[in-house]
This record gives sequence, C-alpha cells and structure tokens, in this order.
Amino acid sequence: MNDAALKTRLGDLAHIRAGHPFRGAVEAVPEGAVAVVQMKDILPGGGVDWSSAVRTELVGRKEPDWLSDGDLLFVSRGSRYFAVCVDPPPAPAVCGPHLFHLTVKARELLMPEFLAWVVGQGPVQRQLLQAASGSLQLSVTRQALEALEIPLPSLATQRVVTDLAAAVARERAVLTALIQNRELQLEALASALASGQPTNLT
Repeated sequence: MNDAALKTRLGDLAHIRAGHPFRGAVEAVPEGAVAVVQMKDILPGGGVDWSSAVRTELVGRKEPDWLSDGDLLFVSRGSRYFAVCVDPPPAPAVCGPHLFHLTVKARELLMPEFLAWVVGQGPVQRQLLQAASGSLQLSVTRQALEALEIPLPSLATQRVVTDLAAAVARERAVLTALIQNRELQLEALASALASGQPTNLT
C-alpha cells in the first residue's frame, strides 16, 4: 500500500456545523417526531444508539440540519475526542449542541468511515489535544476542528484501512465476549467453592 497521502484541512473536506441550538435541556416528548442524538447516545464502538435518543418536537422557522446516513458526529468535550458515523436514522433526527455535525463534501474523494477512523488516530489526536482549550472543561472549537490536517490517500487505500479497522472491531467484540464468559465461569466456580458445593474442573 504505497500511497502518498496529501494532507488537507478538515474544513475543506467536510461541512462542519454545531448541533441544534436547544435552549436549555431537551424537552422529552414521548410521541415526538424528532430524535435528538446526545453524547449519551454515542456508542463506544462507534455509531448511535437510536433506542436511547430522546424524542421531541422542534420549534422555530429555521430548517434544522437533519442527520443523514454517512454523516459524522464529533465529540468535542471531555478527555477523549472522536467521531462516529451515523447509520440511517429511524426518524427525522438532529444532534444536540454538545456535538458537531459533519457532512463529507465529496464522497468520491473521502469515505466518511475513513474520516471517523483517522480522527481517532495518533497524529490527529495530538492536534486535537493541542487545540483543546477551556478552564473548567477542555473542548475543541469549530475553528480548531476546521483547521485539522487530515491525510487523504486514494479511495482504494481508504477502503483497505476501513475494512481492516472493521475486522479489528469484530475481533475485539468476539474476544471481549469470550473474556466475559470466562469471568462468569470463574464467578460461578468461586460461589460453588464458597458454599461447599462439588465442582467439576475436568
């Protein structure tokens, strides 16, 4: 994979918008037509937990920045900065004000999945840590996000990288499940030994 990747400003590769400007907390409306993605709904392994997203109704005349399949959400506050791809929303959806909403300008040049991956890697993470500011809680501004230097290899290289990253994620899930199963077995064994029940270790 001998592919010289050009470095390009993120602001030139993607539209970057702040989340929907809710005034205060999002008001939950159980039968609301709009889903609101907040930081709590971002899955650790990537993606959105739509089942936990609050439903509400939006007010105001301005057309919201709706989330679409392949958009990205960037977590800009806290100790870890990362982006996740959005899968098809089950209903009209927006993101909350503590997230940035990114849309790749030209998918024939940049895969959203590759952008989400590369944002989490060392070189970009170091840029984010240097750019973070704030007294009580560090955060990354929109201007700093736009200025990030992102490597842009060929689409073929991007596909290889994202396929490899997806394989690693699947392997991690399998190994995590195996470890959890072994831990449950050990807990059951410890309980049996403590209660004097017979155990079969063969």
